[in-house]
Amino acid sequence: MEMEEYVKNILNDIKLRGTDAVSEYSVKFDGYGTPFRVPESEIVEAKNLIPEHQKSIIEQTYKRIYENHSIQYSNDKMRFFRGSIYGIRYTPIERIGMYIPGKKPLPSTVMMIGIPARIAGVKDIVITSAPESNGKVNPYTLYIADILGIREVYRLGGIQAIGSMAYGIGMKRVDKIFGPGNSFVNEAKRQVYGITGIDGLYGPSEVLVISDGTGNNEYIMADLNSQLEHGITSKAWLLTTGEVPSTGENGRIEIMAFKSMEELISKANEIAPEHMEIQASNPMEIFSRIKNAGAIYIGEYAPVPAGDYFLGVNHLLPTGGTSRFSSALTVDEFMKKTSFASVSREDFMKDRELGMELAKIEGMPLHYKSMEVRS
Repeated sequence: MEMEEYVKNILNDIKLRGTDAVSEYSVKFDGYGTPFRVPESEIVEAKNLIPEHQKSIIEQTYKRIYENHSIQYSNDKMRFFRGSIYGIRYTPIERIGMYIPGKKPLPSTVMMIGIPARIAGVKDIVITSAPESNGKVNPYTLYIADILGIREVYRLGGIQAIGSMAYGIGMKRVDKIFGPGNSFVNEAKRQVYGITGIDGLYGPSEVLVISDGTGNNEYIMADLNSQLEHGITSKAWLLTTGEVPSTGENGRIEIMAFKSMEELISKANEIAPEHMEIQASNPMEIFSRIKNAGAIYIGEYAPVPAGDYFLGVNHLLPTGGTSRFSSALTVDEFMKKTSFASVSREDFMKDRELGMELAKIEGMPLHYKSMEVRS
């Protein structure tokens, strides 16, 4: 059975049978059934399981992510004209769901999603994460949830977590789902889109390094290998105008040599990678010519793993060439934009002929009448 049909059948079963189906799939895939919701006592207990120095590390990282994202907050925009007001109003999404992988916990992702959500003003945040072998959610995930003021956490992973959030099974349904997952989770997110919003469909990790041959090859190789650590489907490219360095025994790094930086940049924009590093003698000139990349890290001291963890830029990024039309996760993703117009009589009457004539062109007599009837 193809994945699309497989995921569809599970989602339909969840819609039909509700929490019974969710429980059965949770037992089957994660070895855990009910109760789904993590009790307050478990969240409190998680604080005591984390060493104090790691709490400090998390809090300092939280501060860096918060400060870098706070500059993204958008205020309402207005234009005043002939006694009228035209503009865009920004409103936070009311309720979001965070899918946090549980089998290979990513507590940093809790911060990367939760912090911009809080900055945007989202009030209700739900976390779903598959339990560990002891039946409990990863304590680091719970600790960061506590810092964010999130009390609604569920022991749910995989397709059943996406279905529960989208359809409101065992919880109040969410308005938008955020977070990375495996191919089954991605397919589930794709299928529930429209019933709820989604942040994107995240594929295997990617890194592309641009080099003019002046960079430190030890650094470059370490950075390329770091992203391959995510899994066998991860991708790494080295595009260079300098000498081609040795990759040792790693045959997964694709190296391309170019005669000119212009050709190299053209290829980099064509690949449109998730992560891009620029390690060259004039990195800002190259940076200005890059159009397609989820995130760009400039210079020897901006390795991708630093961005994944502590720099404060977001690590939820478009993959698979989708940075041609998609963006890094920002505060805006947690807000809705509503256009509005408060129109004066003077402004309306002055230019209503524009609308009336366009209604004629489009053959919309009732549209025409709506404007004509006003005096």
